This record gives sequence, structure tokens and C-alpha cells, in this order.
Amino acid sequence: MGKKSKRKGIVFSTNPDFDYSYDDDDQVETLPPNKQQLKVWIDRKKRRGKEVTLVTGFVGQEEDLKALGKTLKSKCGVGGSAKDGEIIIQGNQRDKVVALLIDMKYKAKKAGGN
Repeated sequence: MGKKSKRKGIVFSTNPDFDYSYDDDDQVETLPPNKQQLKVWIDRKKRRGKEVTLVTGFVGQEEDLKALGKTLKSKCGVGGSAKDGEIIIQGNQRDKVVALLIDMKYKAKKAGGN
């Protein structure tokens, strides 16, 4: 995929000194753990009745999200995924995940009323 295919919202410029800015340059910097406001949910929607533990509110780069997800999955001994700013852990692991996040100095709390 070339640079021209990433351009959005521009048709043509007659300015010979025009320099197009690209959208990929705005990487979000990962906040330190004590600045993160994580919420831990139990979710059953679109999962054929199976429960998952959902961690939302992560602010940072995708690699850091995946690293945190991998740590939580291994400490809980279950599978899951980390993408689009969310970490999904299989099963009802909410209490354990909140405790693990707090031990790692994250600001985490239970959400969702269950």
C-alpha cells in the first residue's frame, strides 16, 4: 500500500509547496499504569451465552495492550485476546483480573453491576 492510498479527504492542490500530512503519524503514547483508568466487566453479548472478562479503558499502543493481555491470560491460566483497546479473558475472572491489575499498580475497578 503506497502513501497515496492512505490519503483521505484531498482531491487536488495547486500549491507547488503543498505537503500532505498522513494519518499514521499520530501514535498514542502509552500512559503509565498509575494513570490508567481500567474497568473490568463480565460480558455475555455475542458469545453464545459464554462469559468473558472484558478489560476496557486502556490508553496506549497496541503492543503494550497485547503485552498486558498476555500477562493476564497467563496468570489466569486461560485464553483470550487483546485488540482495539480491549482485553478479553475467557470465563468469569473479574475478581482475579482486578486483583492482578491492582498488584501491577494499575487503577482498576469492577464495572457492570454483576
